[in-house]
Amino acid sequence: MSKLLEVKDLKVSFNTYNGEVQAVRGVSFDLNKGETLAIVGESGSGKSVTSLAMMKLLAGQGYIKSGQILLEGIDLVPKTEKEMQNIRGKDISMVFQDPMSSLNPTMKIGTQIMEGLIKHQNMSREAAKKRALELLVQVGIPQPEVRMNQYPHQFSGGMRQRVVIAIALACNPKILIADEPTTALDVTIQAQILELMKGIQKAIESAIIFITHDLGVVANIADKVAVMYAGKVIETGTVDDIFYNPKHPYTWGLLGSMPTPDSTDEELYAIPGTPPNMLKPPKGDAFAPRNEFALEIDTVMEPPMFKVSDTHYAATWLLHPDAPKIEPPKSVKQRMKGFANRMVKSGD
Repeated sequence: MSKLLEVKDLKVSFNTYNGEVQAVRGVSFDLNKGETLAIVGESGSGKSVTSLAMMKLLAGQGYIKSGQILLEGIDLVPKTEKEMQNIRGKDISMVFQDPMSSLNPTMKIGTQIMEGLIKHQNMSREAAKKRALELLVQVGIPQPEVRMNQYPHQFSGGMRQRVVIAIALACNPKILIADEPTTALDVTIQAQILELMKGIQKAIESAIIFITHDLGVVANIADKVAVMYAGKVIETGTVDDIFYNPKHPYTWGLLGSMPTPDSTDEELYAIPGTPPNMLKPPKGDAFAPRNEFALEIDTVMEPPMFKVSDTHYAATWLLHPDAPKIEPPKSVKQRMKGFANRMVKSGD
């Protein structure tokens, strides 16, 4: 299968008064047509910066230091802003976390949806209006004729997010990037938005990159998972690889700290410490200071990506043939078992 997107050794930095912040440090992954890739990790791990770099929307002093972003074999990194304006919305669209800040408060909803259709699809205003109404129906907005003439402040948070999704999907993009699109919504609306995105993806066969810190969301929407820490992908695999056979201690921590309905407070795991300062990334494995299973080599040499299977890779020295055999902590295994039970009950 030919790859729709290939990100190769991407490095992104920000110039600050204190020096260079190395936000993304050699990220690589790929995406096929119709797939959903979830990128997970704590705040500050580089998830959102990676997604913004793919759109070339880095603000302020952010810049792509090196690497490639290949969309159907064409590198986006050297593209000019004018060239990217013809790609954004048409080939790659993005749904941001806060729908209120994504929408123009002075423009009617209908006008905002029609804008991309007129620019990228060369539609007349009449045709764009008809398509905008269809999109509002598709994303579950009632009374679309009325809503077309309303402003963002007249919509609820969940409805605004539906509008943002309609705008992002207006031109049938090849890739949809969703940056924590359900974080600001309550649990019921979250579920509705996720089901909406899954349904629309099947209809238009687009690929999705889903940025989140919520592993419960990942299980319900993703095909593949990339776990990021300190600007690097430290484990990647299918959903089953990551949830049932995690290999990196950081992934153990993320899974162990995820509540499930049958968990108790005593079982909940917490990753000690805080993420490193990316002004001066630590030598060796960046997770070593927080890793209770760290080996001596972790403090002096960065681990390579070890192959677990054809779909599963992890950057931890614990996978070296000479490393001691260490299992996830009992509390983490309990969390994993609880999650597995929940998946079975839900039929996923």
